[in-house]
Amino acid sequence: MKYESNDNGNGESNLSTTLRSIRLGTGRAGGSGRGVGGSLQPSAFRIHNFAFILLFAMLLAAPGGCSNDPYPSPGGKKVIYAALGEDPHGLDPAQIGDTLSGAVAAQIYDALYEYHYLKRNPYELKPALAAAMPSVSEDRLTYTIPIKRGVYFQDDPCFKGGKGREVTAEDFVYSIKRLADVANKPRGWWLLEGKVVGLDEFHQRSVDLLKEEERMDYESPVEGLKALDRYTLQIRLKEPYPQLKYVLAMTYTAATPREAVDKYKDEFQNHPVGTGPFRLAEWSKRWRLILERNPTYRDEYYPAEGAPGDREAGLLDAAGKKLPMVDEVYYTIMYEAQPAWLYFKQGYRDVSGISKDNFQEAITPNKELTGEFERMGVKLIKQVESDVYYIGFNMRDPVVGASKKLRQAMSLAFDTPWRIEHFMNGRGVSAQGPVPPGIFGYDPAYKNPYKGPDLEKARRLLAEAGYPGGIGEDGKRLEINYDIGSAGPGAVQRARAFQNEMDEIGIKVNVKTNTWAEFLRKTDKGALQVFRLGWVLDYPDPQNFLQLFYGANKAPGPNNTLYDNPEYNALYEKMKSMEDNPERLRIIRKMVGILVEDAVWIPGTHSVSYILKHQWVRNFKPHGITGGYLKYRDVDVELRRRLRRQWNRPNYTALGGILVAFIAAPIFLTFLGKRIGRRA
Repeated sequence: MKYESNDNGNGESNLSTTLRSIRLGTGRAGGSGRGVGGSLQPSAFRIHNFAFILLFAMLLAAPGGCSNDPYPSPGGKKVIYAALGEDPHGLDPAQIGDTLSGAVAAQIYDALYEYHYLKRNPYELKPALAAAMPSVSEDRLTYTIPIKRGVYFQDDPCFKGGKGREVTAEDFVYSIKRLADVANKPRGWWLLEGKVVGLDEFHQRSVDLLKEEERMDYESPVEGLKALDRYTLQIRLKEPYPQLKYVLAMTYTAATPREAVDKYKDEFQNHPVGTGPFRLAEWSKRWRLILERNPTYRDEYYPAEGAPGDREAGLLDAAGKKLPMVDEVYYTIMYEAQPAWLYFKQGYRDVSGISKDNFQEAITPNKELTGEFERMGVKLIKQVESDVYYIGFNMRDPVVGASKKLRQAMSLAFDTPWRIEHFMNGRGVSAQGPVPPGIFGYDPAYKNPYKGPDLEKARRLLAEAGYPGGIGEDGKRLEINYDIGSAGPGAVQRARAFQNEMDEIGIKVNVKTNTWAEFLRKTDKGALQVFRLGWVLDYPDPQNFLQLFYGANKAPGPNNTLYDNPEYNALYEKMKSMEDNPERLRIIRKMVGILVEDAVWIPGTHSVSYILKHQWVRNFKPHGITGGYLKYRDVDVELRRRLRRQWNRPNYTALGGILVAFIAAPIFLTFLGKRIGRRA
């Protein structure tokens, strides 16, 4: 059965849907408008006979019953069933700037390094396509990286004979150049800008050529980026950049074959070709995206060691098994939370978060699982995330960007505790600045002096900004535009709350809804006045968050506020290449103080994830950094099949009642018609 046959996601079985259509469509006895009498009898007999046929079919279906399974038969394959809130923005590594697209692409592409699946505190890098960790020169400026031999790109028509070729050091030279070529609309250029010898010149050349509607020649050499031989990559830096090892673990720098880019051109973002454990099998926009096992994936095995407690949790039971452990990843694209939630309850999703509206159904006031979910064998996993959600101001805007006191007033009117309670069910930590828990530089004792709610102080600062009661010198009410990246009910509810809070101090807010792709385009152009965004940890270093305010990173880089403070920039340039030590901590805290005083953001929350997983899911451990972790996951197919059948068993009592009604109604109407006829 195709998914569109049950696209309302309400869990109705096929049989009940069929019965409903019969009642609305074929139950037309007497529908011709003729009088009630003998003419009813043939229709009554037809319905009567149909009811017996339907009852007989239902009995034949038992004990197997009817299925509301929204998926095609897996045909003996092990499948992970998951959901996406929308279509990926695209799957070109150079263009991925959001976590949703990155999470899918990370299953298809490999970078030089990846994070150990199980180890935490600290996160640990290990080789992926590299044969070893980099050799770093004494001056910390030259990285020499050996490449694994015998790794092949996925088979694809872009290659001669359709067979993927071996990955070489030149592929990484090419992929990094793509990240520097402005014609590719790269979202990760900020990671390497100003870092690699000669790469900025390559980037500028691409800018100049684009103006002339010409494209870069990728044969143009970059002094600091070389393939020393077929299996050795060398990167030379302008200055020490300790975060480089993390950059080389990101999908931005994953191995990308030139043949695929040349063949598919603009469609390359919809036709990814990588070296990862899975490859794209199908992408039906607004419906589903399916990944299948890469048959040429290199020999890789489940880890034999992990973090404390992993062995007791069964996370090392699969040690030494070949990866990936499943044959397919089936993503259903669901724009609304409720259908996705029903899929999980019925066993048609393996893992789920919990939306605000469904929280009380799954979680008790003591923040534990309800009895219903415990009886289902569902497991609850709680994890404080290294992320931050915020309201950003366009610092070049002539209204909000020009007035620090206006921004401070708006921050003081913003009620984070109320949001945590009403929108997050208590699953959040109030953010005081940009650095999240678990990252060097986070200070749990720090209190932001402009953190609301404090309406009295907000109104006072608003008046000092020249808008007493929200009225400007021209006698008009202050209006601002507030953009959000979704038209979903959750996003709109949050926006309405922001509207109401600003209205309390006299500011009118106009909410602008966008698709995620539209929103990203606007942020790249610096075209937003006030907006809501979040930043999820790319790598475990405070620089990953503090670079969001660095002047040189202005949009289309990650500095979406276009903030450019010389004092902050100087501190950032000093801090970014330092190792973690007391002096670096002192600088970080000074930088945070500058940002707070300038009120570049209204800091919102750091999230606490509540993750539910069904008992048939094996080797599941959430990771704080996006990566290709689905290769480690396994499922007990037989247990899932048995529990799905149990939870979705047709209600024969209800169906029987419907059939009795089908049988009894025409007989009763026929009898009633005869009585009326006799009286007439």
